[in-house]
Amino acid sequence: QVQLVESGGGLVQPGGSLRLSCAASGRTFSTYGMGWFRQAPGKERDFVAGIWWTGDITYYADPVRGRFTISRDKAKNTVYLQMNSLKPEDTAVYYCAARSKYGGSLSSGAEYDSWGQGTRVAVAS
Repeated sequence: QVQLVESGGGLVQPGGSLRLSCAASGRTFSTYGMGWFRQAPGKERDFVAGIWWTGDITYYADPVRGRFTISRDKAKNTVYLQMNSLKPEDTAVYYCAARSKYGGSLSSGAEYDSWGQGTRVAVAS
């Protein structure tokens, strides 16, 4: 099992930036990829961005492509989500997740084994 702890959420004005961090511990050697998901009030959890460990290949959901960047620091076992040009519709609880399987879709939450507790992001003026 991998333990995940997110941080970096907060309140930001539209057009602003935030960087979320997700620190992994435990059986991190069994991780093949990680992803960020978000859940807005009253809505389902949606995929935001993901990264495969092999080759650091990344994928993004359409609403965030070009504004958000997922990256990782192997030495620190940490994944980041840099969020720029934030919009009110980006307001949500953001969760990071880790998966021990390679292949399939990074955007499918069902294929992730471990989840963090979430960090809240609010975009408002």
